[in-house]
Amino acid sequence: MNTDIAPRLGWWQQTWRLAGAAAIGLVLWVATGVAVSNGPAGEPSPWFFIGDPLVAAGCLTALVWRRRFPLPVALGVTIVATVSVLSTGASLLALGSVATRRRPVEIGIVVVGHVAASQFGVELYPVDNPPGAFWYQLATPFLTAGIAVAMGMAVGARRMEVRSLRERAESAEREQSARAAQARALERNRIAREMHDVLAHRISLVAMQAGVLDHRRDLKAEENRVLVRGIAEGSHLALEELRDVLGVLRADPGLPEPPQPSLEGVPELVADARASGLDVSLTSTVTGTPPDVVGRTCYRVVQEGLTNAAKHAPDARIRVGLEGAAGGGLQVSIRNSPSAARAAKPPSSGFGLLGLGERVDLAGGELRHHRTPDGGYLLTARLPWPNPTHEKRA
Repeated sequence: MNTDIAPRLGWWQQTWRLAGAAAIGLVLWVATGVAVSNGPAGEPSPWFFIGDPLVAAGCLTALVWRRRFPLPVALGVTIVATVSVLSTGASLLALGSVATRRRPVEIGIVVVGHVAASQFGVELYPVDNPPGAFWYQLATPFLTAGIAVAMGMAVGARRMEVRSLRERAESAEREQSARAAQARALERNRIAREMHDVLAHRISLVAMQAGVLDHRRDLKAEENRVLVRGIAEGSHLALEELRDVLGVLRADPGLPEPPQPSLEGVPELVADARASGLDVSLTSTVTGTPPDVVGRTCYRVVQEGLTNAAKHAPDARIRVGLEGAAGGGLQVSIRNSPSAARAAKPPSSGFGLLGLGERVDLAGGELRHHRTPDGGYLLTARLPWPNPTHEKRA
């Protein structure tokens, strides 16, 4: 968009501007006619009554395009106004329109043309002039041109200010839209992370038990019943957890959220995985209670490790280790031995470890995961656990 082109005027705005220009020209035309009648000529020529108004009408018509072609229209009207006193108002309006662009060279060209046209108009209609009238005839067009230029530049400054305010408002609106889009993206990521953390672990255990039923034909009736009962209980718990997550998402933002998992919930998490058929053990040498963020992140690390083990190595031995104390940090490790199972694995989103990495980063920790030399897998996390006494001293 060309910012030099002024906004288009409505019909009423256009009409009163042209009417004002015509009124100024009419006053000067009548005054000139009276002066000519009282001068040596006795009465105005036919050009004064026919040609002069026709030229003025053409100039007023040309002013309709002054905002689209400001300089050509202004120069054309100024040149034509040399043979028409009635066009003086149109010439001043064209000069003011050029002045709104605030370009000194263009303004100077049109001002010179306006002054020259006024001097030629004096010669066109001879009148009696008192001594020293030359300086009056020269100063008057400069004065009127200066008034037109000042008004035009003021309008231009106001127009630029309005455009600047509009651009600022549009920029603020774009920034607000960008922030809203970012907030929606963050909220979607949070929802996806919560859904994964809450459901992936439970569904993985259910899928593992269903896989055992499908591939083990040598199970006794009691073992089958245990697995079926585990699948039913796991599915029921998954539905309850899904209902809790959806309830949080639909709840009033002012209502408190349900309690979040913590380090104390890790033994129960391991026990549930063991009851589902995983060979998992827990070793903990943690002393004290870590901050809520650290404990919650530790729980999610163990949960994700058990979920991945249930998906990819359901028959492996899984060892969960927790170690740490205030001031020394909290170390979490989930190691599983190589798996000999070749059963089809449930589909995976591939974003579990990515989301877990974000959680650990937000807690100020470090997450690592890789295969071990014997073909197993190791997931470790180091989480900060500051000493409360040091925080108080600081």
